[in-house]
Amino acid sequence: MTEIVIFLEDIDPVEFFGTNNTFLDKIRGFFPKIKILSRGNEIKCMGEESEITVFAEKFNGLIEYYRKFNKIGEEDMEKCLFNPDHMKSVANGEFEQVLVFGTSGKPVRARTLHQLALVNDYRSNDLIIAEGPAGTGKTYTSIALAVRALKEREVKKIILTRPAVEAGERLGFLPGDMKEKLDPYLQPLYDALHDMLPYKKLETLIEDSTIQIAPLAYMRGRTLENAFVILDEAQNATISQLKMFLTRMGVSSKFIITGDTTQIDLPRRNESGLLQAMRILDGIQGVSVIRFDEQDIVRHRLVRKIVKAYEQEEKPDRE
Repeated sequence: MTEIVIFLEDIDPVEFFGTNNTFLDKIRGFFPKIKILSRGNEIKCMGEESEITVFAEKFNGLIEYYRKFNKIGEEDMEKCLFNPDHMKSVANGEFEQVLVFGTSGKPVRARTLHQLALVNDYRSNDLIIAEGPAGTGKTYTSIALAVRALKEREVKKIILTRPAVEAGERLGFLPGDMKEKLDPYLQPLYDALHDMLPYKKLETLIEDSTIQIAPLAYMRGRTLENAFVILDEAQNATISQLKMFLTRMGVSSKFIITGDTTQIDLPRRNESGLLQAMRILDGIQGVSVIRFDEQDIVRHRLVRKIVKAYEQEEKPDRE
C-alpha cells in the first residue's frame, strides 16, 4: 500500500472540485481502486503503487489545466484524465489559437484533437474530408476557417452546400417557393454564420454573393475559383454527385467535405459518395481525411453516450 499527498497550491478547492465536491466524486469514480481523501488544500491518496503513480500523473495534469485556464469543466476533466494527446496539445498552447471572434466577442477555437487536426491540416491541404458523429464540430470549425479565410482575403467567396436528401421528409410537401422550401434545410449553416458575423454584415455578404448557400445540385456546371467551399452532410451525396462536386474545384480554392456515415439517408448505404471518397482519396497528396469520434463531441455530455449506444447497437449490422 502506497500513500501520497498532493497539495493544491494557490487553488481554491471549492472552485477546483465544484460545489459539494461534485468533481472530486467523479474522479473517485474513475479511480475506484484508490482511496482519495480531501482536506482543505490537501489530497491524500492511498492504493497500490502502480495505481497511485498513474493517478498522480493524471491529477497533476488536471492541476496544470486549471492553472492555465482558471476553470475546468466535466468534459475537460475527462479529456485530461484519459487522453494524454489532448493534454500535450493543451501544454503546447495549441488550443489557444483563435480562428475568429464571434458576434458576442467570444473567441472561436478548436476544442478537440480532431478539430485541431482540421485546423492544422487546412494549412497544407486543399481538400479535407472530415467524417464523424453529430456534435463533433466538423461543420462549425470548417465555417470558422472559411470566415477567417474571407476576412484575411485568402479567398474571395464562401460557398456552403448540402445535398437535398431528407431524413424521412419530402421537400415537395413543404409550403412556399424553392428558396422557402430549402432555407429551413440549410438553417444549420446560417446558424453557424450568425455566430461569427454580425447580422447586417452577413446579409450584405449573402446579397452580393460573397457568401453563397445552396443545394448541391446547384453546383453542377460551375468552376469554383478563389473560394472556400464546404459540402455538409456529404454522406447523403451519391457517388456521381460527389464526383461532380469534387471536379468543381478551381484555382486557389479550398474544399472541406463533412459528413456522418452512420446517418446515411440514401435508399442504399453503398450509394454514398462519402464512403467511396474516403476510401479512394485517402493518401493522395493534398488531401486530408480526418475521422472524428465520440471523444470530439462538444454538445451536451449525454450526446456522447447516445452516439456510443447507437454505435454498439448498429455494429452487428455492419459486420
